[in-house]
Amino acid sequence: MTLDAHPSLPEFDYVKPATLAEASQFLAEHAGEARPFLGGTDTFVRMRDGLWKDKYLVDVKSLDGTAEISYTDDGLLVGAAVPMNRVDAHPAVQAHYAVLADAIDTVAGYQLRSRATIVGNICNASPAGDTIGACILLGGVLNVHGVDGVRQEPLTTFFKGPGKTVLNPGDIVTSIHFPPPPAGLVGKYTKHGRNNRSDLAIVGITAITYPDDTLASGQRVRLALASVAPTPLVVDAVDTFFAEQPLNADTIIEAGQIAMDACKPIDDVRSSARYRQMMVRNLTMRTLTAVLEML
Repeated sequence: MTLDAHPSLPEFDYVKPATLAEASQFLAEHAGEARPFLGGTDTFVRMRDGLWKDKYLVDVKSLDGTAEISYTDDGLLVGAAVPMNRVDAHPAVQAHYAVLADAIDTVAGYQLRSRATIVGNICNASPAGDTIGACILLGGVLNVHGVDGVRQEPLTTFFKGPGKTVLNPGDIVTSIHFPPPPAGLVGKYTKHGRNNRSDLAIVGITAITYPDDTLASGQRVRLALASVAPTPLVVDAVDTFFAEQPLNADTIIEAGQIAMDACKPIDDVRSSARYRQMMVRNLTMRTLTAVLEML
């Protein structure tokens, strides 16, 4: 067996449709051999490595508002083609969705983030996606254009497995919408990998908290885990626990064990399942402690 240490991209046709309708139609007619792309930071790597063998790449990054970002009383709207660096630098993101900016800052390096997009990170459906936990906990909803029109897909039901989503042939995610965050929300993303930046997360922990007078504790706490299950994992048991218990040093220790018990990681080339479970416990405690210190 000969190993090519410097693989090159395979041949493919570059398609640049004029409208979303045209793009959806082409993708539907060439299901299984055509793929939409935005920044291309994952697409070209996977094609180079022979994991994806698409004949057509359909460029959708300049269509119908996909390159726009805006903030109104209705919340934050991020176009699918908006690079992560633009999202990170937006004043509304820094002021109201800081946990999303926190997650973005852990993705590879600045140069890559000038091309990579949040929607691309989501649609790749990697269980290790750094921004996905924040997007779920912030209530993200995807706007999707398909051959039958436009619809919304909440992230809570979007992921079906590694690399698998509810999207159908012809579907194009055009943007993601976040509602206004609850008053007083603070959050933190903690990533553990084999190095500080460029590696995928061995474990990723997203935690948010905000006042909620409907709860006995008065404080809502939510937790999402990356890279420890077939899909991004929201630990509902942590939410339930803190609905009755205050957020403090003692309950944070209990929450770490709850999170550890909730995840079902696997052994892979980057980590053993047991190591991931232990890191979930430890990093959950570290992340919740950081959140507590923000209050």
